[in-house]
Amino acid sequence: MTRPDLPSRRACLLSLCGAVLPVGLAHAGRQIEEPLSHAVRSALSAAVAASAPPEPLLPTTADQQAYAQWQADSSQRLTRYKKHPTERQEFLQTLWYEARRAGLPLSLVLGVVQVESAFRKFAISSAGARGYMQVMPFWAGLIGDGDDSRLFHMQTNLRFGCVILRHYLDRERGDMFMALGRYNGSRGQSAYPQSVMAAQRTWRHPLD
Repeated sequence: MTRPDLPSRRACLLSLCGAVLPVGLAHAGRQIEEPLSHAVRSALSAAVAASAPPEPLLPTTADQQAYAQWQADSSQRLTRYKKHPTERQEFLQTLWYEARRAGLPLSLVLGVVQVESAFRKFAISSAGARGYMQVMPFWAGLIGDGDDSRLFHMQTNLRFGCVILRHYLDRERGDMFMALGRYNGSRGQSAYPQSVMAAQRTWRHPLD
């Protein structure tokens, strides 16, 4: 695939973000780099490196029907952000796979994506965070292969975001409020966790 030159692409993306992202998203995308032990860094690296197609694992007919219903319901709500049905289907399938892989509620990850990027694949924050889950570039060097341009790839971005959020949730002993604050770089402050939790409620589904 031919890539446009980086300066022009970045200028275009920054322009789009500034024009489209709502005022309520101004506090998104400020993760803070923290020192990680070698064991934690190795575990996170392994979690983001393992490659697999985001195919649903649906062993029973009931599982298949529940997934299809979740896809239909979520796709309808996602229409305001993504107009093309194939794009919605691919996004939801990938998000389902990565959220399940990380042991996170689907509604939570959808809430994070809504608050962080308003479901914009090429969103860039003022701090330089990228993509759907507004992953900071330092993560690519810390636990990835160092290529931060890949953070605009849908599955890569969702995988990084879910792995990082899972890491923070474990570190905060299951305290979602504190984990979300750490994810945003605003630990202990209420604005970001409350925004995500409010968005999460709109994506609740029995499949969670």
